[in-house]
Amino acid sequence: MTMPLTRRELLIGAGALTGAATVAATGGRAQAAATVGLSAPSFTALATNGGSVSLGDHRGKIVVLEWTNHECPYVRKHYESGNMQALQREAKAKDVVWLTVISSAPGEQGHVTAAQADELTRTRQAAPAAVLLDPRGTVGRLYDAKVTPHMYVIDAKGLLMYAGAIDDRPTTRRADVQTAQNYVRVALDAVRAGQPVKTPVTRAYGCTVKYP
Repeated sequence: MTMPLTRRELLIGAGALTGAATVAATGGRAQAAATVGLSAPSFTALATNGGSVSLGDHRGKIVVLEWTNHECPYVRKHYESGNMQALQREAKAKDVVWLTVISSAPGEQGHVTAAQADELTRTRQAAPAAVLLDPRGTVGRLYDAKVTPHMYVIDAKGLLMYAGAIDDRPTTRRADVQTAQNYVRVALDAVRAGQPVKTPVTRAYGCTVKYP
C-alpha cells in the first residue's frame, strides 16, 4: 500500500456516494445528486464539436464518465502512461460510450476552450466518444465529482453502478499503473456480464475539481 499523500491541494477523498441529501439544479429543475444503485442523474452538456450531448441519448448503452484536468499530475499519470487511452479504446471496442468531462472554471487550472480540448484529444491519442465542457460545474456538482480523475460507470438501464477512483494506486507514479487494480475495468466487465459490481464505491484520488 502507498503512503498517504501530503499535498492537500492535489489529494482529496471523494467519499462514498450514499444518497446524502444533496441537490443540484439542472435544466431549471432540482434533481437529486448521483447515488450508486439508482438512476444516474440526467444532464445535457456542450460538447467540443459545438453540439449538445445528453445522457438520455445513450440509454441502452453502458456509459463511462471521466472527469479530467490535463494539468493535474494524477491525470497526467494515466495519460502519459497510456492507461486512460487504453481504457477508452477497450470501452469503444465493446460499444461503451465514454464521455470525458471538463469542469474547470475559466481562469482555473485545467480550463480549456473547445479547440484546446480537441487538440489535447489529438495529441494524447485519446479516444472518448465526446469531450464535454462544464465550466459552470453544473454536471460536476450533480455527480459530486471531487477530483480528477473521478470515474463513473452507468449501465444500459441508466443506473449508476460505479463511482470513485480509476484504480487502487493513489500516486502520480506512472509505473504504478502496471500493478494497480483498475476499478473501472473491473466494473465494466461486471456490468457487461450483467453481474453486480463487487466494489461499487471507492475513494477517488487526484486534484480537486476547479469549480467556480
